[in-house]
Amino acid sequence: MVLGERFGDKSDSRFCGVETEFQEDMPQLLSFNLSSSAAFDFVLAPLVNEMLSKSGNSSISTYAGLTFIVKCDYYPEATITCSDCSMHRIAISHSFGTRPHLQGMYLIEKMKGKTEYDGSPYMFECFHVVKIPHASMMDPTYRPSLMDNNDNGSGVLPVAGSDLVLSPAQWSTHVVGKLSSWIDLDSEDEILRLDSEIALKQEVAWASHLSLQACLLPTPRGASCANYARCVNQILPGLNNMQLWLRIPLEKTDNDAMDETHDDLNGGQMDSWELWNTFRLLCGHHSQLFIALDVLSSLPSANSLGRWCGEPVRAAIIHTNSFLTNGRGYPCLSKRHQKLLTAFFDHSIQMVLSGKPVHSLPKESTGLGSNDADGVQRHPLRSYLDYVGYLYQRMDPLPEQERFELGYRDFLQSPLQPLMDNLEAQTYETFEKDTMKYLQYQRAVCKALIDRVPDEKASIVTTVLMVVGAGRGPLVRASLQAAEETGRKMKVYAVEKNPNAVVTLHSLVKLEGWENIVSIVSCDMRHWDAPEKADILVSELLGSFGDNELSPECLDGAQRFLKQDGISIPSSYTSFLQPVTASKLYNDVKSHNDLTHFETAYVVKLHNIARLAPCKPVFTFTHPDYSTKKSNQRYKKLQFKTLSDTGSALVHGFAGYFDATLYKDVHLGIEPSSATPNMFSWFAIFFPLRIPVYLQAGSTLDVQFWRCCGATKVWYEWCVESPTPSHIHNPNGRSYWVGL
Repeated sequence: MVLGERFGDKSDSRFCGVETEFQEDMPQLLSFNLSSSAAFDFVLAPLVNEMLSKSGNSSISTYAGLTFIVKCDYYPEATITCSDCSMHRIAISHSFGTRPHLQGMYLIEKMKGKTEYDGSPYMFECFHVVKIPHASMMDPTYRPSLMDNNDNGSGVLPVAGSDLVLSPAQWSTHVVGKLSSWIDLDSEDEILRLDSEIALKQEVAWASHLSLQACLLPTPRGASCANYARCVNQILPGLNNMQLWLRIPLEKTDNDAMDETHDDLNGGQMDSWELWNTFRLLCGHHSQLFIALDVLSSLPSANSLGRWCGEPVRAAIIHTNSFLTNGRGYPCLSKRHQKLLTAFFDHSIQMVLSGKPVHSLPKESTGLGSNDADGVQRHPLRSYLDYVGYLYQRMDPLPEQERFELGYRDFLQSPLQPLMDNLEAQTYETFEKDTMKYLQYQRAVCKALIDRVPDEKASIVTTVLMVVGAGRGPLVRASLQAAEETGRKMKVYAVEKNPNAVVTLHSLVKLEGWENIVSIVSCDMRHWDAPEKADILVSELLGSFGDNELSPECLDGAQRFLKQDGISIPSSYTSFLQPVTASKLYNDVKSHNDLTHFETAYVVKLHNIARLAPCKPVFTFTHPDYSTKKSNQRYKKLQFKTLSDTGSALVHGFAGYFDATLYKDVHLGIEPSSATPNMFSWFAIFFPLRIPVYLQAGSTLDVQFWRCCGATKVWYEWCVESPTPSHIHNPNGRSYWVGL
């Protein structure tokens, strides 16, 4: 059952899961957690029964008619001998890190009238290694190093469960596997390390056999995780559709945290993003490696959290101890947590609830204590799920523009080549639906007409307006509407090089009765000999980076038929640039396995990115430009500085935008701080880096950009100079250019 219905949202963020302990009866596990009384959509469940091997747990079992308690605490290195019976010994494995570990052996104490372990010191009469029968997906005492090598080469994995207990659709839709938490592939204990390697591959293979949608990898135990990454990197190429989610705690060093309390899963103070970055670099940015973030009770700064927007976060695991208590006794989240979850929803990140209930709900809330109104047992985490669902449902519906753009999010597109190629009807139609753009053009023409022709001459002066690059006529219509609005007389020349669009223009002029007002010219504006000079020159030649669709070159050619005091709309435009983390875009470019795609600029609706610094202006062009030494070549040095509380980050490339002044105070643009609202004609442009650049907290990034012009083409070159010099991308326009 989804969290709720939000108009226009069909993303995976509607689904919420729950982290569970192992249960032998998988159908019962699903039934309990996915029923109407629970309403979860999937379970995050262990593939191996670890009940006996987790620190601090114990269980009562029966063997040979005697009651035993199974201890699963971690013990220091020792060999324990019974004081009464020296024949019975148990060897305890070497410790690793701060967590000494029992390796495949369990301490059994014969109970004398006890029904549960009371936590008293370990005073044992006698210790025995006892194999306790159980039914699980995998034998909990199983360690590869303890298996008998004389097994006739059968190599059968000791899995007791069956893939038949659920249908393939249930496995793939409702179960995310969780690997054994004891796995430590970078342990100094060689036996443990080798066992971990084998177990990791066996459990992932089992998950793949079950057709699970994903498998959760345990958190790396320290900053050194090279062997762990190596083993995962061996597995990744063999996966089909299954994803691997690396569990990463959402934490950062105390001095940057904004709360007094601080959760620490690994016993050390560090930026968990560094742990993720090390791991993914070792795995070569593999596209099937994702993140599952552990959301704790304290959060890093807002800028630090922002970095994760550009990373491949697939799930957010929210612990019950992260919830506060509202005035009615129900769980709720802090304002910062609420804002974080809203951002997760917006980035299609699935929520997973974890932990035991820590809130005592008022009994009058249901009238039946722990049961729903129909008498069905209420899931212990249902109140937490209800709150997460409430946060989702209170989000505003997606506006029409965002619904239109959903399919374009983080989808790389080659920029248009308006001079080399003729646009298709579908492309024209898409652009013509952008009413805000043409309203801005109409406003600009209105102001230009009023400035050009005073009121007392409105009935006698005819303004000559030329639309260069008229397309199918939307700018012609906007200009004529401006003339009607201001009461000015106008004569229009519609210049268009695309013969197919000219056909539509003739039909439009005839349909609207503009034959005596509009003259259609089927010609390239750079080669047209105009019969008279224009008072106003209107063009729509801007690209996502302002000048990347050759507006400067086109308007330079058309400028000759503009009066000396004539007005150009737009009058100027400036490109902007900012460094971004964009893991998905980088992986999409990398998937082509060639140099060309890393030296190509892409138009893309940016969504899953982290903006690492404010935008900076790059190139500016002004029209008309009557300078004698005019050149459209440009060169710019830029320096970006990240905020210290952001933490370190990885720069995958640069996002480019533009802002244009149409006339006086009427502007048009997509630069984030001043973007024209409700406009979708332009997406941002993305310049990738062949090798991502690591940027330390508070450091500067020095970038150089060139706009180069040749006899037949225009192209961009770019590079990073500091902190780590990069290649100069696209030298001589070898991979990407715009043809003249």
